[in-house]
Amino acid sequence: MAEEVPFDFLHMEMINFVFNPPDDSKKEVKTEEGMTTLESLGFRVGQGLVERLTKDCPRFKDELDTMKFICKDFWTSVYKKQIDNLRTNHQGVYVLQDNKFRLLTQISIGKQYIEIAPRFLSFTCGLIRGALSNLGITSVVTAEVITMPACKFQIQIPRT
Repeated sequence: MAEEVPFDFLHMEMINFVFNPPDDSKKEVKTEEGMTTLESLGFRVGQGLVERLTKDCPRFKDELDTMKFICKDFWTSVYKKQIDNLRTNHQGVYVLQDNKFRLLTQISIGKQYIEIAPRFLSFTCGLIRGALSNLGITSVVTAEVITMPACKFQIQIPRT
């Protein structure tokens, strides 16, 4: 548990730094710009992390095997638990559900923070997209908050 606290603090500080820049101009950061920045940071971290996690693994057989790896091994290495539910329509859409997402538990008291919850999911969307990208899967990852601290990550893989 001791290693979880620095990650949580780092994540909160990244959000604070992106949306409240420390410079003297005090310019207001638009939500879309901030979320894009966080998603980009997550993308790079996801690429590097999945590279380290899969260095001794055999190649995945198919897309579903890759998604199972993301839900079990990858998610466990980052959030210390597996995804609670994985669903697919077998046509390139996957939904990962986490019923107690660790990065939302700190702000999940009451409904007053529901509008800023997407800020806490942007980094993770990038993390997933970066990991999949490094595994050879191009994707679009979006997130939605169901009821705090539960959330869903929808992964769309375009068909060529």
